[in-house]
Amino acid sequence: MTVDGCAVKVVDADRVTAVRERMPAAEDLADTADIFGLLSDPNRLRLLVALLDGELCVCDLAAVTGQSESAVSHALRLLRAHRIVSARRSGRMAYYRLEDPHVRMLLDLALAHTEHTEAIHPERDGAS
Repeated sequence: MTVDGCAVKVVDADRVTAVRERMPAAEDLADTADIFGLLSDPNRLRLLVALLDGELCVCDLAAVTGQSESAVSHALRLLRAHRIVSARRSGRMAYYRLEDPHVRMLLDLALAHTEHTEAIHPERDGAS
């Protein structure tokens, strides 16, 4: 038997039942995974961090992040489709902001976690 193997199928049946009961629906888990997938791209994440201070237009986001306006627009379309950012129109300009406090909280927690831990990157170390 390996270290990760189990000799029995269920050790704590009550806990297994409780966890299964509170497990989100498969569709909700898939939607959440999609959001984390969007956040996994450093360029999109850079845009979201830029929006922590408030709304910005595409050209300002491009200037802040060092990306092209085209790349920023494409990323914002994806983020907007998943309700991570929203836009406000003012004439021909669109100003983007984080959709709601949940997005801000998720970013704040992720950044705090990164700042307070030293990551081990086996997926990166093996690629060298």
